Amino acid sequence: MTNILIKKFIKNYEDVKNSSVREAYGKLGSIVGIIVNIILSFSKISIGTIFNSIAITADGVNNLSDASSSIITYIGFKLSGMPADKNHPFDHARFEYLSGLIVSFAIILLGVELIKTSFDKIINPVEIDYSILMIIVLIFSIVVKIWLSHFYKILGERISSSTMIATSLDSRNDVIATSVVLVSIMIAKFTGLKIDGFMGIL
Repeated sequence: MTNILIKKFIKNYEDVKNSSVREAYGKLGSIVGIIVNIILSFSKISIGTIFNSIAITADGVNNLSDASSSIITYIGFKLSGMPADKNHPFDHARFEYLSGLIVSFAIILLGVELIKTSFDKIINPVEIDYSILMIIVLIFSIVVKIWLSHFYKILGERISSSTMIATSLDSRNDVIATSVVLVSIMIAKFTGLKIDGFMGIL
């Protein structure tokens, strides 16, 4: 799938030293990230709202944050692909690193906010309306995020992009986060223990 996307949307995809090709890799990764994360975000927020699950809703907000990060990454690659000018005699390549820094900062802020939300859930636990649809959405999200992490890793390694590799690790962390939500929901369903908040902090 990854190679199909690369061959279809990146002209001269093997010439990774070419700045325009490198930019195309970055744009492809960003656009795929935006589309995938918006779909996951919409599905999780909808399911979380319908079935009263703050954990799933928060996971959906996380995906929305990932979509925003992909937009920042897209802009970073777009700017980094600009040719050198009077004010930037060594071209604009540093914009990519700046976008990577912004993405990292956003991830840290999101982590802090999720800890706050999780702590509130420990103090004020809520009942969840269970549905097989919740489980299907979470498993689908895990599978998609595993692929997305692999996708970003391939792109990042091909063009030696720290931003793409960082995004790959973020997607891998999303797999862990969603798996934690899934496990906590299953434990709560079969044992009655409300551990969403504890699992969220973990």
